[in-house]
Amino acid sequence: MDAWLDRLRNEITEITANLDDSDWTRAPKGRWNSAQIVEHLGRTYGTTAKMLELKMGVAGKPEIRSAKLSELLLKVLIVDLGVFPTGAKSPEMVTPTGESAGAVALRRALINLERMDDALTASEERWGRHEAIAMHFRLGPLNALQWRRFHYFHGHHHVKQMRKRLGDRAGR
Repeated sequence: MDAWLDRLRNEITEITANLDDSDWTRAPKGRWNSAQIVEHLGRTYGTTAKMLELKMGVAGKPEIRSAKLSELLLKVLIVDLGVFPTGAKSPEMVTPTGESAGAVALRRALINLERMDDALTASEERWGRHEAIAMHFRLGPLNALQWRRFHYFHGHHHVKQMRKRLGDRAGR
């Protein structure tokens, strides 16, 4: 697994180690609990993997437009500097449904993380290390390394949220 995604997997595994049902469901009023956060992360990894897998099935290079100025600025902030803004609304397709228990959401997230890593590696091998391989809905065109860094910083942002919710029970 890529170093960025391996680091992310380790952070997720550490923060969720030995959580009980009450740990998974603890959250401030109106905010996602840890099970929902992990479900959201799993959905983002699965969505990215599926998008790349579909692109791999098409002949030629992916159709990628040039980045807009707002996308470039956001990409520098998140992907290059590692600053993840708070308060953005999650796209509906990756918003948690809350139907999965924490352990189930965790298994799915880790499976989708592996699947996404495989899809990123295959895309990079096919189209090159520096070529944009797919469009992010807010950041515009990203290459494989930028996708990995985005997902690391996004996941790390949510791990920090979980750490706050869990307090001294985090990573016991």
